[in-house]
Amino acid sequence: MRLIQPNCRARFAAADIEFIVSVLGRKTGNADCLIRLLADEEARDLILDDEALLHALLERGGCLRVSTRFYFYILVRHMLLRSDIRDRAVADYISEMLAEFARTERSRCVLPGQDNPLEYFFEMLAALQTADERVGFLLRVHMGNYSLFLSGVFPDRIRFRAEVRGFPDLKYYEGLGREQYRLASDHRLAHRYELAGVLNTLSDRFETARQALNDIADRLFSLGEPPGPLDALLNPAAQERDSN
Repeated sequence: MRLIQPNCRARFAAADIEFIVSVLGRKTGNADCLIRLLADEEARDLILDDEALLHALLERGGCLRVSTRFYFYILVRHMLLRSDIRDRAVADYISEMLAEFARTERSRCVLPGQDNPLEYFFEMLAALQTADERVGFLLRVHMGNYSLFLSGVFPDRIRFRAEVRGFPDLKYYEGLGREQYRLASDHRLAHRYELAGVLNTLSDRFETARQALNDIADRLFSLGEPPGPLDALLNPAAQERDSN
């Protein structure tokens, strides 16, 4: 398990800067000036909030030459703004989580000293009983993240499995994710890693954050051809790991 940090914006690639300039360069009238502004964190954040970037990501055809982190941050940030979650650190954290979980091996819950990942939430909850302080904290954060990921990206699959097979429904994922985020936010390690505020917000606004991710998935599917990063996120292997 890797502790996710809200540092997505600090890890953008050169191609992301080129994309921003291609979209907003004419608007500013000076590409060099725009690049200098992007080097300033406060100015960069204001630039990233420009809805022209969102529209360009959704409307441009073909393969987008942007990083997965940039792609997710723009979509998540703007959907959260529309849901009145304005803390950039929260958008950054969710975007980093999606970028990590898009890589199959990063979404697995592997405890120290064990080879086989924990596949189901009941296994993770059981593991909490014997986990040390650090592993227990990481487990709670992972359960919160995984609950948000599954209910945010695969809500229709969860509904289908609940209705047809009697599996847990969205309320189960919301309740579990909200509780684990809350407990993790109170942990001393959350304060040490400066995650207490983000985790607390995700606990308080779990349903809103989940619905924002639902909106992202709906918008991308409605375009008829999901972009590359979403292809990776929605691969069959990831869906088969949907836990109970």
